[in-house]
Amino acid sequence: MSDYLVIVESPTKVKTISKILGPEYVVLSSMGHVIDLPPKSLAVDVEDSFNPRYKVIPGKNKVLSLLKAQAKGKKTIYVATDPDREGEAIGWHIRNELKKDAKRFLRVNFHEITPEAVKDAFTHPRDFDMNLIYAQTARRVLDRIVGYLLSPLLWKKIVRGLSAGRVQSVALKFIVEREEAINAFVPKTTYGVEALLLKGTTEFTGRLVKFRKEKPPFEEKSHAEEAIAYARGEKFIVDKIEKKESKRKPPPPFITSSLQQEAFYTYRFSSQKTMLLAQKLYEGIEIDNQMVGLITYMRTDSYNVADRAKKEVKGYIESNHGSEYLPAKDYVYKAKKRAQEAHEAIRPTTVARTPNSLRDYLTGDLFKLYELIWRRFVSSFMAETVYESTKVTMSVGEAQFASDGRRIVFDGFQKIWEREEEQPLPEFTEGEGVQLKKMDFIEHTTKPPPHFNDASLVKLLEEKGIGRPSTYAPTIATLIRRDYVSREKGHFEPTELGSKVCKLLLENFPDIMDDRFTAQMEDKLDEVEAGGIEWNRILKDFYPSFKEAVDEATKKVQKDVEYTQEICPQCGKPLVVKWSRRGRFLSCAGYPGCKFAKSITTGIECPGCHDGELIERRNRRGQRFYGCTAYPKCTYTSRTLPDQNNTEEQ
Repeated sequence: MSDYLVIVESPTKVKTISKILGPEYVVLSSMGHVIDLPPKSLAVDVEDSFNPRYKVIPGKNKVLSLLKAQAKGKKTIYVATDPDREGEAIGWHIRNELKKDAKRFLRVNFHEITPEAVKDAFTHPRDFDMNLIYAQTARRVLDRIVGYLLSPLLWKKIVRGLSAGRVQSVALKFIVEREEAINAFVPKTTYGVEALLLKGTTEFTGRLVKFRKEKPPFEEKSHAEEAIAYARGEKFIVDKIEKKESKRKPPPPFITSSLQQEAFYTYRFSSQKTMLLAQKLYEGIEIDNQMVGLITYMRTDSYNVADRAKKEVKGYIESNHGSEYLPAKDYVYKAKKRAQEAHEAIRPTTVARTPNSLRDYLTGDLFKLYELIWRRFVSSFMAETVYESTKVTMSVGEAQFASDGRRIVFDGFQKIWEREEEQPLPEFTEGEGVQLKKMDFIEHTTKPPPHFNDASLVKLLEEKGIGRPSTYAPTIATLIRRDYVSREKGHFEPTELGSKVCKLLLENFPDIMDDRFTAQMEDKLDEVEAGGIEWNRILKDFYPSFKEAVDEATKKVQKDVEYTQEICPQCGKPLVVKWSRRGRFLSCAGYPGCKFAKSITTGIECPGCHDGELIERRNRRGQRFYGCTAYPKCTYTSRTLPDQNNTEEQ
């Protein structure tokens, strides 16, 4: 019989860790949280200490019974849940449920699932970190209070079933405000001049930088045309040649936010998809009948790298590319505010496991993400790229043109990471003439700010200090699931429901919707983790004024009734606009006496059956599409309305 029980979160980890530890250890999965706040009550003592009243999560009794049965008679129970606040709390709750069945509990932490890291963690176990547990408790209770008290207000004003969250609501505000800025944007057009020039047989471009006393861009097109007419009659003479050397350092290894951003820009992976793929790489992939953890823990905001990994990657670079590709000294990356310095950056568990060596073991998207992580990590320890930049200024009578060029002198880290395009210029001597091939004005019209996408929203959340590495992807997924936001062609747009919820929260709870307030709350949670303040002090400071704001809003908020010109065909009363989680619909004003309801249609005939009309719908990913009212008889769907361009029938 085994003497030791090891409890992990994920069943995938069970396979990997069991093979590392051997038969002396029984390894079981808790399948995530076993204990949490019950879903249908506040379950927080708001009158006194704010202690949570946790319960076994519905459906987790079997898991807990198995853990209890296996705990009996064990010398030691090792809790090996994830190395963060959430993992610490999961382990602590399990420990409290099993303490009658076993006496000795130890916590083990590892940031990579490799034989060396796991065995080292079991050689140096520790006690539970109560400050981590207190910080997670404070966050959980805070979020429960906000959500539980705000949600009924949304039900009263809009529709039952809606909910609000502390971090999600601020993220929603960013998306709604960006949409408003896009709608309010007024474009402005300016004009410049560009010339195509020849030096021998080599073409290059020059831009007008000065004409008489004016500098482009011009607000009037006529000014650009005047400059063109003038410069066509003059000689282009090289006036000045400036050359300088510049260097560019490699980007740092990935942390959670930068991995999500790069995966979106490179492969258009959503934040949620990136984290699911990364978790698989972390927990283990089967290679030659053995489960192998391929990357370090993927929820991190630290740029730290273990000394062993540094030594290995430097050796790899020197062996495969030469010592000239190693920098003179290690780069120092500025830590993010509130970064968990005990964690590492996201890196391969060994650089010897190159992407090419794993082609037969990783599926398409897993391979893409592993290759991205591997290349980023290796390149972050390589020498700087060295450029030679050239600027050539040409006099053209009373006009002046300039050309910029750049060539790579030494590729450095770009040998592994993305290589920038060179834009070399021919060699010039001062005073020589240059031939004009053609010249024309260039028109630049300002564009509205772009919609947020996975990458840009995560970047803003990180910059503003909203949430933590573990919350970026779930925040986005929650907004889409609640139908507050839709994903349209890779970017986010607020739904009508999302805009309505945002407006209500902004009007009544400016503090909750203030990103600075939310960031300060994150700072306080970090203070709890550091042992600086008691966890319930945060709640005691927050709750009274928040409860007062909720009570005031509840008194004054009334549900809007929007009457239409349509009459109920069943009872003759007017139809009113009501809301559901999927948007607006028409309902009889006599409800609940009369239950007639119907969808709000676009008024456009369905091109599929010509009987029904098109209505707006959403798929599971939150994407908008149009379907027929005659569904399921007619299954016509389109991403756009038939009278718009680029209709995509599915």
